[in-house]
Amino acid sequence: MNEEKIARINELYHLQKTTGLTEEQKKEQKKLRAEYIQSVRANLRGHLNNISIQNEDGTVTPLRPKGKH
Repeated sequence: MNEEKIARINELYHLQKTTGLTEEQKKEQKKLRAEYIQSVRANLRGHLNNISIQNEDGTVTPLRPKGKH
């Protein structure tokens, strides 16, 4: 997600609070918010996939994705 889209999300939020949004703007806001949430989730998954746990004996165990043992 680029800075322009984030700025547009913020702009639409402020418009919503002051003057209200048109139906077209509401659709745009919903689409941008969904894209933002998807981006945040993908970023979080990427970080979690790179986490490893160091055990007391010095060995390193990577975290496994949920449901995979």
